[in-house]
Amino acid sequence: MKEERAVIRSLPSGVPGLDVVLGGGLPEYSFNLIAGGPGSGKTTLAHQIMFTNATVERPALYFTVLGEPTIKMLRYQRQFTFFNPDLAGSAIQFINLSAEVMDQDLGEVLKRIISEIERAKPGIVVVDSFRSIGGQHGSSERGATFDLDRFVQRLALHLTTWEVTSFLLGEYTEEEQRNPIFTVADGILWLSQATDRNSVVRRLQVIKTRGRAQMPGLHTIRITDAGLQIFPRIPEQTRNRAVTKYERLSTGVPGMDEMTGGGVVAGDAVMLTGPAGSGKSTVATQFMVAGLVKGETGVIAVFEEYPEEYVARATTRNAVVGKMIKEGKLEVIYLRPLDLSVDEALFAILEAVDRIGAKRVVIDSLSGFEVALAPTFREDFRESLYRLVGTLTATGVTVFMTAEVSEAFSEARFTTEKVSFITDEIIVQRYIEMEGELKRVMAVIKMRGSDHSHEFRLYEVSAKGVVVGDSLTEYAGIITGVPTLRAKPTRIKRST
Repeated sequence: MKEERAVIRSLPSGVPGLDVVLGGGLPEYSFNLIAGGPGSGKTTLAHQIMFTNATVERPALYFTVLGEPTIKMLRYQRQFTFFNPDLAGSAIQFINLSAEVMDQDLGEVLKRIISEIERAKPGIVVVDSFRSIGGQHGSSERGATFDLDRFVQRLALHLTTWEVTSFLLGEYTEEEQRNPIFTVADGILWLSQATDRNSVVRRLQVIKTRGRAQMPGLHTIRITDAGLQIFPRIPEQTRNRAVTKYERLSTGVPGMDEMTGGGVVAGDAVMLTGPAGSGKSTVATQFMVAGLVKGETGVIAVFEEYPEEYVARATTRNAVVGKMIKEGKLEVIYLRPLDLSVDEALFAILEAVDRIGAKRVVIDSLSGFEVALAPTFREDFRESLYRLVGTLTATGVTVFMTAEVSEAFSEARFTTEKVSFITDEIIVQRYIEMEGELKRVMAVIKMRGSDHSHEFRLYEVSAKGVVVGDSLTEYAGIITGVPTLRAKPTRIKRST
């Protein structure tokens, strides 16, 4: 007979995104370490967990050690919206161990902790900062009568026996992970800060969690008025790829559907590149409008200008944009805060897609997106784009992206090596000089598994949008930027 697997109940952390990273939440009765440098968010994280789970029947005990006075700590924690003053002092009790740590040995510190836990019978216990105990009693010069290793082991044993979920907070460096507490802990949450020039980015890594398949990697942390929020690093394979029938979608641009062999493929990633002023945003808007008039919903992520300006200009060309926004069928989200991470951008886009059931997503533009990223994340721009586009297309939506390509007039640089590999279809725009005038041309240079036009075609950007015109088959040297009319073959007149 097959033995039934023991089920460990999960506690909600109260921190958006953290339960996903932990593989389902905090294992009940686990012994955890929250480690990291100063200012990384350890104390705030512990408070969010306490205020989410503590009750009068099963309170939380928060032991403070040598750090800031309890009243000072609470003054700042009260600024967060998760702080409930009705729970402080009843469901959440604060106990200062400074006197024991300063004047007595580790045995007395442990005795005080034990007595308070036996008195209150808590469900959650937090010791902040545990590192302060080690700093005071880790040296023989202090005449410690209790070995720190034994203290850690006995404390862990007691906490596990009492069936409490416990958290020890401490300031540690990566080089200090041989400390005995790292071995004893059931779970280790590592909070860090990366500084690059004038940018500071907070991250979380779940180094260890017993009995759980946590999400690997570094996950972005944002501290707001609501406390910590975790933006999970979502690999493409974690989402089930939507099965969609093969379908062509109209681009909404007269003449472009013919160039693409009947429209772009539903569920693909499409990229439109070109220099400044070539009409990329206009084409992207027409693509979105083409879906809206069919009854589809969509999301536009804007990086280069404020949404009010973007919407006003788009509505001037096509009133459908403003109308659909009011009806909740189109969302325009602005993604340009300081120190943006790819995970935050992906979270905001996916949230909007799920909220309205979007079928089309426009990202305008990848160039602005890269600039908006914190320097730390720009180093991994290729990998980040792969995750972002892969996750979006896995949901079944069609992604239309724009990217600016800077080039000398005579260069033939159609796209950038950073982003071309992630796309299924690439359409390029560029300027040429023809008969003393500046003209715009476009071409389709990539469509996976589909035939398409290989012609360069002229196009115009008017008050109503982009319209594709004639092909330039009679011209040579278009790629140079200065095409020339092909010479007509000379007919040889035969004598009679």
